Amino acid sequence: MENDPSSDIFDSAVSLDDTHLQQGFDEGFRDGLDSGRLEGREIGLRLGFQRGEEIGFYQGCTDIWKEAISRCPNAFSVRSQKNIGLFEDQLKVMIPMLEDHRDERLQDMMEMIRARFRAILSMLSVHIQYEGYPGGGISSSSSSPFDHQDDRTSDF
Repeated sequence: MENDPSSDIFDSAVSLDDTHLQQGFDEGFRDGLDSGRLEGREIGLRLGFQRGEEIGFYQGCTDIWKEAISRCPNAFSVRSQKNIGLFEDQLKVMIPMLEDHRDERLQDMMEMIRARFRAILSMLSVHIQYEGYPGGGISSSSSSPFDHQDDRTSDF
């Protein structure tokens, strides 16, 4: 019964279905690899740019604070000057870490930098927000990224 022509017809139909299934899987897998690489590259570039932009924002704030301290050192407490110096040191350590996106300490270091930045702002009684940080940004009532809140000028 092995030479029965009717069994050969059904075998080829089942085999054809399996062949098409495997072909479709192989094509989809190749397309997925290609689009996955492209999408991964785009996301990596975007996240890398965002992280660099955030570090640049913090570095700019540090540069301004250091210049203000050099011009008027008595306007800043010793504690705030020390924290600004430590913040600057953290940024110097962080910048080379940005080169290696696989460094597992990167996210922890970013959180430490953000925490120290918030602490410095609190010490200086200044309200500055990095606009690009998720959940951050400026409220719609403010047109400047530097929204200094000072109770002494509220009576004007």
